[in-house]
Amino acid sequence: MAKLRVGVVSPEREIWSGEADMVIAKTVDGEIGIMPQHAPVLGVLVEGGVLRVKREGESDLVAAVHGGFISVADDEVSVLAEAAELGSEVDVAAARDALDRAQASVEANQEDADAALEAKRARARLRAAGEEV
Repeated sequence: MAKLRVGVVSPEREIWSGEADMVIAKTVDGEIGIMPQHAPVLGVLVEGGVLRVKREGESDLVAAVHGGFISVADDEVSVLAEAAELGSEVDVAAARDALDRAQASVEANQEDADAALEAKRARARLRAAGEEV
């Protein structure tokens, strides 16, 4: 069976690269699932989304992705994230603390866009780590 070649990068570093059977990402137009021989596509990733890379015989690779783009062409998937973190790298206690602080700020000031963004990012980090949010 054909495989996808996948690369996930952020400005700071290469997050992951390898072969996969399927990639699932959330774009501004909705969730997209990509399998081998997918039509070419360019999508804008949502802020605070979760990327899932399915690999045969291995557990899914899960990452919190904060904005950026996904590009698909010729069985190559490039995820160019503004910021990203593998679920296995997430400090769950710190993410929960960040979420609590952000939610408190939003409750105190409904128009605090920075706090709302921080809450989205913290939720994505926790979901990527396999935590319920």
